[in-house]
Amino acid sequence: MGKLGNWGLAGLVAIGLAWASQSSAKTNTAKGPLTPELMWQLQRVGAPSLSPDGKLSVVTVTRFDAESDRSFTALWVVSNETGSSRQLTSGDGNDISPVWSPDGKWIAFVSKRGTDSANQLYVIAPDGGEARRLTGVPTGVSAPKWFPDSQRIAFISSVWADLISWDEQGQRVKDRAATTMQARVWDKAPISYWDRFLDERQPHLYAISINAGDPVALTGPAGIAIEFRTPGSEDYDIAPDGQEIAFVGESDTNGTRPNSDIFALSLTAGTVRNLTAANLAGDGEPHYSPDGRYLTWSSNVIVAASDRQRVMLLDRQATDAAPRDLSATWDWSAAEVTWAPDSKSLWVIAEDRPTRRLFKMDLTGATPRRVTKDGDFAGIAAAGRSLVGLRASFSSPATLVAIDSATGQTAQLSRFNDALLANVEMGKVDSVSYRSANGADIQMWVVKPPRFDASKKYPVMFLLHGGPHVGITDQWSYRWNAQVFAGWGYVTTWHNFHGSSGFGDAFTDAIQPDWVTLPYQDTLAAADYLKAQKWVDSERMVASGGSYGGYLATVLLGRPHPFKALVAHAPVYNQYTQIGADYGANQNRYYEAWEDPAKFQATSPNMLAANFKTPTLVIHGQLDLRVPVNHGIELFNTLQKKGVPSRLIYYANENHWVLRPQNSLFWYEEVKKWVATYAPAGGK
Repeated sequence: MGKLGNWGLAGLVAIGLAWASQSSAKTNTAKGPLTPELMWQLQRVGAPSLSPDGKLSVVTVTRFDAESDRSFTALWVVSNETGSSRQLTSGDGNDISPVWSPDGKWIAFVSKRGTDSANQLYVIAPDGGEARRLTGVPTGVSAPKWFPDSQRIAFISSVWADLISWDEQGQRVKDRAATTMQARVWDKAPISYWDRFLDERQPHLYAISINAGDPVALTGPAGIAIEFRTPGSEDYDIAPDGQEIAFVGESDTNGTRPNSDIFALSLTAGTVRNLTAANLAGDGEPHYSPDGRYLTWSSNVIVAASDRQRVMLLDRQATDAAPRDLSATWDWSAAEVTWAPDSKSLWVIAEDRPTRRLFKMDLTGATPRRVTKDGDFAGIAAAGRSLVGLRASFSSPATLVAIDSATGQTAQLSRFNDALLANVEMGKVDSVSYRSANGADIQMWVVKPPRFDASKKYPVMFLLHGGPHVGITDQWSYRWNAQVFAGWGYVTTWHNFHGSSGFGDAFTDAIQPDWVTLPYQDTLAAADYLKAQKWVDSERMVASGGSYGGYLATVLLGRPHPFKALVAHAPVYNQYTQIGADYGANQNRYYEAWEDPAKFQATSPNMLAANFKTPTLVIHGQLDLRVPVNHGIELFNTLQKKGVPSRLIYYANENHWVLRPQNSLFWYEEVKKWVATYAPAGGK
């Protein structure tokens, strides 16, 4: 165990807790492959919040109990100097969203404890003790952020705009819960998002003193709400002088052309300015520089498209200054922008052919400097001399690391899963490139089974990624874990077909508006590449995908392909009924179904149902509003009528993903049995 760092023995005794080993798993001598059961024993580490001096991180650590189908999230404090750690909170609830106060005296977090009917705001001293509740808001609390004076905390709560008092809000919550009438009414779109139907509540910002009292409305009086789809901490920031808040709001008035904008709220004058009114595409993630001079935000420029995110910079000291695009000469999409403590540069995460790396971006607009090399990075935080973040890969779940800003070298800080993973033998991961039909080079990840024997021939399990504008990087996944599939005895692949992010705007946009041709050709070319490898059994190949990957599986179903079986999870099967999706009311970028029926039908897999003959496992969740459940049912019924071997797995309590431990374990077991029926596992 490392040094105690700044905590001191007296502090440890006072709180009755000791710096602890971060893993209680027992170490065995024999190694085996990664299994779904073992994967659900892993603890999941959240993004860090740093103490003002940068010496300590507070993170969430989530563990799962598969038997009870529950999760438990606690706060841990980790020394950024030694890696020593201590559990800060405990209990049967979930303590989330920790944020360190600017003066270092408190950590704010959100939890539902005791008699709380909704998540509330709590504060706790960094060296422990009892957490103190600050709010009793009937509509719940999320996304806390400290004001610079460390005396107030901002948070988001979704409220009914026609009600004034918290008592009225609370009464309506009770009334809605008590009534048996469940009708909902909308006068304009959108009506849903991912797995929930939207109601008339609006997310607004509030502030509360650390000495408690009543929350003070911030955005409510101005009449502009926080963006309503996924309101979170990335949707607002507080200026270092505490006099202004930049937040993301929705400017679309008819509900069919989403257009999020950056608004600046003056807390002294109560006025609001739209800083991005000229941009009709989406803007988000505002960040003030530590010295208060600058404001950055991310920006798209093509309406109704997934083009790259640009980093915009506004000089707040310049009169009538226009924002500058710091990434104008950069073809990557910027995410998770973090200011350096000296306000002279930015840390930016970007997908980089095909790894999520950390870049350093200066304020001149020069090409950002690549910092990290191997592994995927996220959750970057900087304070004092510390730069930390989460690092993951195909072979390692997210781990807290310290990052050398000059070399990109990392030092592991958290070790919650080390003992458990010491018992696991991972398969070798390679990145390869092959030529597709149109002459483009396509990148593909290849994960070989543990104890791979090149003298044998192995079956291949193709994974078809979702999105489609989501590249597969060197990442750990709990939903589609390539190491689990490799552990079954399959060479497992993820190919970044045309449309994937991380390979430049032109490559990403190449599949619009034709979602079929290039990804289909890329998949066949990937199969040809693998067939040419002496360790591949071309007669034992299967393909599996979810969301857009499920769509691509059904595209394959109607066209020539080499796969013995398919798995289609949450597949878009019928483009006509996809208008019932949560984004179904959005204006299309190119044409609507009634404007060009022939082109529309050409991208709808159901139009080629006459060709269906491949055994297909169909999986869908009732709560999925991104790809409504009718798609899975339509596909299954069609396969059944045609006499094609098929199975439907329906989850009444899952959405677009399978998130519950028991459901996930069942999912993996059923997928394993299905692919093994048509492509038996293991080298031969």
